[in-house]
Amino acid sequence: MPNNNGFPLAGGTQISYFPSTTKIKNYVDWRKFMKNIIKLVGLAMVTLSASHVAIAESVTLKFHTFVPMPANSNAKFVKPWADKVASESNGEIKVEMYPSMQLGGAPPQLVDQVRDGVVDIVWTVAGYTPGRFPRLEVFELPFMPATATATSQAIQEYVDTAAAEDLKDYKVLAVHVHAPGKIHTKNRLIKSVSDLKGLKMRGPTRPITQMLEKLGATPVGMPVPKVAPSLSKGVIDGMVVPWEIMPSFKLQELTKAHTNIAGSRGLYTSPFLFIMNKAKYESLSTKHKAIIDKNAGMALARLAGELWDSFEDPAKGLAVKAGGQFHELSGAPLKEMQTIGDQLVSDWIKNSASRGLDGKKLVDTARNLIRKYE
Repeated sequence: MPNNNGFPLAGGTQISYFPSTTKIKNYVDWRKFMKNIIKLVGLAMVTLSASHVAIAESVTLKFHTFVPMPANSNAKFVKPWADKVASESNGEIKVEMYPSMQLGGAPPQLVDQVRDGVVDIVWTVAGYTPGRFPRLEVFELPFMPATATATSQAIQEYVDTAAAEDLKDYKVLAVHVHAPGKIHTKNRLIKSVSDLKGLKMRGPTRPITQMLEKLGATPVGMPVPKVAPSLSKGVIDGMVVPWEIMPSFKLQELTKAHTNIAGSRGLYTSPFLFIMNKAKYESLSTKHKAIIDKNAGMALARLAGELWDSFEDPAKGLAVKAGGQFHELSGAPLKEMQTIGDQLVSDWIKNSASRGLDGKKLVDTARNLIRKYE
């Protein structure tokens, strides 16, 4: 008779069709072991996947500029922008700031550094590379700007609609301007055009350098970080800059005579570029692109303009404390200067045709946009 564990064969041999108790126990232990292994492998895969996502979602952007860290552009514009982007990304987007050309090169090279991916973001002056951004030159022309707030909004719309070609190689975060520049000299107060004759004056942009020459000065082009040592060594006698930049380089201690331009249009301004490497931007996740986009464009340009307007009076106050003399150019001397400025605008329009530009249309567009935002 077969028992419960099998059936008989000839000769009394019995084949078991139920495993022994020991075999059952070993089988159960093996299944538990394999289940635990599978769980551990699954947990490891989830952990690795989460780590991979965390790594993929985190990005560090290198920012480079020519001004020192305490300068308004860094301390009150770029740094707050970087902090806001970091906050909105829960710390996933980090901006490392390198002021004062710490990563090497000279200020005019910043636009190439960011285009070529040497750095990810820069803040710089468009006019440091003459001819590179021909359509933006309109905003460098004499007696073009109103307030920084109005003109910054105007130039941002201008870039978006009329000058996109100039910045096609970059992701534009914002283009803005400073408040209208003033005339500063070591000790000669400029009350007439003739007062400029014989002075070696630093010019910020090509159009203003040309204007200084027509006014009788000897123009000297250089980035603003070189202005202070050039004043100290007698290389230049003065410069045209807005009040805002002077404290960053202690220029109010080196110049004692300051002339403002009366009226609703200032002597000049300079376009500032806050731009990003295009490929770096494209490599970001959809979420991170959205955060960058949210913190770019017209709203950022308007904020920049408001900030740069607000920087003027405190900086001028330091020049007052330093014992400076002040004058506001108006009447016949101003008219004489404006006439020269108008001629330079006409020359720019005429010469722009050889570069394939409709200069008159660009000038009219810029002026209309400035009026729009006043």
